[in-house]
Amino acid sequence: MLKFTKQSDPEIAALVGEELNRQEHNIEMIASESTAPLEVMELSGSVFTNKTLEGYPGRRFQAGSEIADKVERLAWERAKELFGAEHVNIQSYSGSTANYSVFASVLNPGDKILAMRLDQGGHLTHGSPANWVSKIYNHVFYGVDKETERIDYDALDKLAKEEKPKMIIAGASSYPRLIDYERIAKTAEEVGAYFMVDMAHIAGLVAAKVIPSPIPYADFVTSSTTKTFCSARSGMVFCKEKYAKILDKGTFPGSLGSLMFHTMAAKTWSFKYAASQEFHDIMQQVVVNAQKLAEELAGYGFRIVSGGTDNHLLVVDLRGKGITGTVFQDALDAVGITVNKNMIPFDPEKPSVTSGVRIGLTSVTQRGLKEPEIVEIASIMNQVAEAPTDEANLAACKERAEALISKFPLYPAGAFED
Repeated sequence: MLKFTKQSDPEIAALVGEELNRQEHNIEMIASESTAPLEVMELSGSVFTNKTLEGYPGRRFQAGSEIADKVERLAWERAKELFGAEHVNIQSYSGSTANYSVFASVLNPGDKILAMRLDQGGHLTHGSPANWVSKIYNHVFYGVDKETERIDYDALDKLAKEEKPKMIIAGASSYPRLIDYERIAKTAEEVGAYFMVDMAHIAGLVAAKVIPSPIPYADFVTSSTTKTFCSARSGMVFCKEKYAKILDKGTFPGSLGSLMFHTMAAKTWSFKYAASQEFHDIMQQVVVNAQKLAEELAGYGFRIVSGGTDNHLLVVDLRGKGITGTVFQDALDAVGITVNKNMIPFDPEKPSVTSGVRIGLTSVTQRGLKEPEIVEIASIMNQVAEAPTDEANLAACKERAEALISKFPLYPAGAFED
């Protein structure tokens, strides 16, 4: 690995080596993370990095794009077949820019957007005051029912009819349940709103047909291509054919410039891989593992937000354990298990502290962990929670975590040999 960099810049090469070592010895359970296949890393570092491109196949602004045109067209074919979509644009740099390209396509400054509250599961780019889009559009928010901690569809419908938004957004970053896309689509149609779904977190599960797809119901579906899709750090947007031209124009030149074609090449490979039985089986096991972890943690007295999970992640309320999300996150990190602190619905703590953590099962499932290993992880987590500042306890937990993950290599032996 890094044959030439080791010679020209050993300092940065050493830091890459440190990160590889961290990942190899760490139980990765951040819900937005996954492990890129070797092919994705090869293609992301391929000679397509050298090519500057703007525009679309057959209509580029630079010469020498004939081969790149073949790649992008191949990506379109694979993506549309994989997801059952009428049109796709794969030029977005990330899930966030995928969202921005839709906004640029159909919204004007001041238009009203109805989206899920960030502190109850939504995403930063859906209207949080911390994100720049909040200065451009007028946002109103729906949330979850306080008792069930699931989306309150009646309240959403009522708010949409009162506010008459130009767009309704579904999709979340920390919502563990399936979303009723058909119901929200009906509300959007009744109020004359565009319906956009941000499926960044669940795209791999959707591609593998493990959970229902939003594509039949939404006008636009955006996504990143990491998270459960397990590909390059990039994005994509699907839409109905009737919106194809305005989406493409809103993407380029509307919101993006030249392309990151090396990541587009990697995504092209991933659209093929995501159609495989191997990928399907991994995604199916992701959900099984998430549900098993929720069950095991509940058995130790942790409260699971909404009572469980239907996808790759779970949100855990730590108040019953007398610790905060920050404390638990840092203690787990010290033993080699990575999660992130996370707000729970109606959280009394501030966002920098939180009452909960978000836990994802994608990365560990890719490494081959199944139910017996999830039982062990839950046990380690509980031991950490019992004494999160006791150094002897953390050392014992670290030994257990290392013994577990060492049985499941991050990449095949010899993958990075020069």
